[in-house]
Amino acid sequence: MSDQTPAAVVAGYFEALGRGDVPAALARFSPAVLWRQPGANRFSGDHRGAEEVAALLGGMMEVSEGTFQLAVTGPAMTNGELVAVPVRFSGRTATAAMDMAGVDLLTVRDGRIVEVHLFSADGPAEDTFWG
Repeated sequence: MSDQTPAAVVAGYFEALGRGDVPAALARFSPAVLWRQPGANRFSGDHRGAEEVAALLGGMMEVSEGTFQLAVTGPAMTNGELVAVPVRFSGRTATAAMDMAGVDLLTVRDGRIVEVHLFSADGPAEDTFWG
């Protein structure tokens, strides 16, 4: 049986994203996952369920003209079912660019990611980029 600890589940999620394997990344989510996107832009707010999260990520790729990237920049920090991961995310369009640090806080229960909270180093700049 594979390792289902919160740290291992989150590591598998980020590894799948790093490979560009969105279906494998989404498979780490509970069907009822709650994704909390910060800010005041077209993507902000709560997104419920893997289908809404997939649509959110697809929208981000579309707006960023396929350039949106997310990279883990340090070790994951675990506290029970919570896993905080320092990240750097970026994207660009013909007229704008975004590149900033953030923290993704994921809650894992029963081997699945059930909640995601995202934090951005520069919320106003992120809002401007996403519109």
